[in-house]
Amino acid sequence: MTDLFTGTGVAHSILLFAAVIATGLYLGRFKVKGISIGSTWILFLAILVSHFGLRADPTVLAFMKDFGLILFIFSIGLQVGPGFFHSFKVGGVKMNLLAVFGILMSVLVTVCIHLVTGESLSTMVGVMSGAVTNTPGLGAAQQTLSNVLLVEGSSAEAVADASSGLASAYAVAYPIGVLGVIMLVILFRAIFKIDLNVEKAALDNDGGEAVQVRRMHMEVENPAIFGRSVREIIKDTTNSFIISRMMRDGVIDIPGPGTVLEKGDRLLVVTSQPHVDAVRIIFGKEVEMHQQDWIRMNEHLVTRRLTVTKPSITGKRIKDLGFRTEHGVNVTRVVRAGVELVARPFLRLQMGDSILVVGLEPEIEQVASIVGNKPEELRHPNLVPIFFGIVLGVLVGSLPIRFPGIPQPVRLGLAGGPLIVAILMAYFGPKLKISTYTTASANMMLREVGISFFLAAVGLGAGENFVSSIVSGGYWWILYGALITLIPILTLGLVARFAFKLNFYQLCGLVAGSTTDPAVLAFAQGAYGTDYTSVNYATVYPLSMFLRVLVAQLLILISF
Repeated sequence: MTDLFTGTGVAHSILLFAAVIATGLYLGRFKVKGISIGSTWILFLAILVSHFGLRADPTVLAFMKDFGLILFIFSIGLQVGPGFFHSFKVGGVKMNLLAVFGILMSVLVTVCIHLVTGESLSTMVGVMSGAVTNTPGLGAAQQTLSNVLLVEGSSAEAVADASSGLASAYAVAYPIGVLGVIMLVILFRAIFKIDLNVEKAALDNDGGEAVQVRRMHMEVENPAIFGRSVREIIKDTTNSFIISRMMRDGVIDIPGPGTVLEKGDRLLVVTSQPHVDAVRIIFGKEVEMHQQDWIRMNEHLVTRRLTVTKPSITGKRIKDLGFRTEHGVNVTRVVRAGVELVARPFLRLQMGDSILVVGLEPEIEQVASIVGNKPEELRHPNLVPIFFGIVLGVLVGSLPIRFPGIPQPVRLGLAGGPLIVAILMAYFGPKLKISTYTTASANMMLREVGISFFLAAVGLGAGENFVSSIVSGGYWWILYGALITLIPILTLGLVARFAFKLNFYQLCGLVAGSTTDPAVLAFAQGAYGTDYTSVNYATVYPLSMFLRVLVAQLLILISF
């Protein structure tokens, strides 16, 4: 029984992880002036208990760190994947250029400190990896350093000592890397005088597929569309709206593709905010009506929300299912992962989508049988694509990427590979008829379990040498790490906000993604809400991870 509390076996390690995570999450509930660092408490508590002699089994520690990071990153990829490529189109180039700027600033500060202080460049790579909380970069640097030393004929003990020195520098700088970036995020909100509601509303109205849906009541007064069919009008306007209902001579009906519009027709149009002006130009006049007016004047039409629960529907376009042409039912909106989408004809449905339909009750029942509409079936987790995706992610992360003139290959690692695969699966899965649906609660569970394992493992691994490294001269690493953390991020934040007019949520995602810092992402989401931060995090994370790993290896090679 004593070994359970003082040993280093598997049972002791599990007990230690559970106690640290539970206590850390409990402390994360408390706020000071409305601010809490949330699950990041796990990291600091793990460092504390490790410093006082509680050790986890090294094998368990390594597994928990890597597997926790994979779960966290993969669940984020599945969540943001459907909107990832769209976000890249509308702002991803700018975001990634800013991330590259931040990475280059980190390298510049690191090299400057090396030149000014004379500190070993290889040690500074460890400090830099900790300062930007990039564990894969540390691992890549250690592997490169070991390979170079072995080629030069160094002993195994010298190689181990050099690798340990990198880890110690990383451990000392890591807490500053987490806490410093969180402090800057809080500071940005203060100095930029951020109103979260205004920032969120701005992104809601910013365009694209996953934006705020707008219902408009229009009267046809544009002579250019008199006598033209709905099909012709929609085709000419790139499917930017849906006509849900039409009223002509006091009679309400559901217009089909062949319905011809006439002067004076009143239409209930569903579109997205960026297309509001275009809809006004096309039809001619917006009139005062309310949703209830359509219901009162046409009681035989029913509006219902159906859930897509048949896997066979995944990847099929709305226009190909014949809801309107064969059943007389109009699909006006699709709700996916809590976001309302305009039900454009070419939108591909996914399992778990909620569709808003308008039509007669018998026809709606037919459509319900087509899509499944059995929400209880979604309660069973769909684990096959998750673990199959992790397999592919680990394989992709392990692939060597060679560059001319560099003796050692670069790898994306156990974070970059799974993230890229998860994004691709979530985005292309419906088109390939692969269901990647997980409920919001299941996704959140995977994410929270993953980040908790990761933070606990990093803290338990770093705490043992934390104080001794500081006492033996590593206290300078704290200052170096703080400079590498604060100068680039502060500069990046000011440039992004004032020069590129980035939204606060975009800025949070940029900062967390460019530093490859899941703890900062977890803090920003917990403190400020919404998933916009995750989308922007995932937009810059793959390139940032690749470059962070690459520059760590390059600096090691340059140091020799």
